[in-house]
Amino acid sequence: MPARKSATPNRAFKVADQIQRDLTELIARELKDPRVGMVTIQAVEVTPDYAHAKIFFSVLVGDPKECEEALNQAAGFLRNGLFKRLHIHTVPTLHFQFDRTTERAADMNALIAKAVSSRAKED
Repeated sequence: MPARKSATPNRAFKVADQIQRDLTELIARELKDPRVGMVTIQAVEVTPDYAHAKIFFSVLVGDPKECEEALNQAAGFLRNGLFKRLHIHTVPTLHFQFDRTTERAADMNALIAKAVSSRAKED
């Protein structure tokens, strides 16, 4: 009997959510790299076979490129920490990617505010 298809994505979301929570704690408490400033994990995408995880993050302070490089260099250390915390057969290989969503949102808000102010001046 084939497995239910709706159960698989639900489990993947749960695993991704747990990885996000554990990585947030690991980065804040155990990662000592000075290039990694105040990092916020925005989202985690896990492949269906749990072999790879793409982690989207944003940075409050510091250079995003430097931080991305440091996190990708520390991926093995963080994966080892996840291995100790997660109770799954395969702990995914971590790939960090800077998330520009907050920057784009701020730019859009600035454009909207500019358009509203120019319209108010016209009236």
